Amino acid sequence: MKTMIALGGCALLLASCVPTTPQARIAQEPSLYHHLPARHQDLVSRGIIDKGMSPDAVYLAWGKASREYVGTSEKGKSTMRWDYAGSTPVYSDNIGGFYGGGYGYGRYGGYGRYYPYSAFSYGTEVTYVPYRRATVVFENQRVVSWERAR
Repeated sequence: MKTMIALGGCALLLASCVPTTPQARIAQEPSLYHHLPARHQDLVSRGIIDKGMSPDAVYLAWGKASREYVGTSEKGKSTMRWDYAGSTPVYSDNIGGFYGGGYGYGRYGGYGRYYPYSAFSYGTEVTYVPYRRATVVFENQRVVSWERAR
């Protein structure tokens, strides 16, 4: 029984890490999809956005934005900007380097230089650096522009 619970928990965790597709979002929100114009339905199902689309259409096509900003345009219209974040791995070698050490009574007795067991470190470190993957700008709840990283 414990094994089944553990496997179920692992499956749930892995499923939450899988990126969703437009088809998966459409299946989760069929009413949003059916209220879109036929032209937008076709684009959304292919993961494409276009000028004039509603926030619901963009959500179905590209998913939930990482950040949302609201404001006002120069013409006094309400604006909204959705930013989509991504991350890229940056690898760096961590070879050598001293941790601790110095002068004094050390591991081997006497006065002199000593290095603890962790004096040196070796290996590769991976850091994930965030970046803005895409941006969609809405004016009065309609897409007016977007851009996407290549």
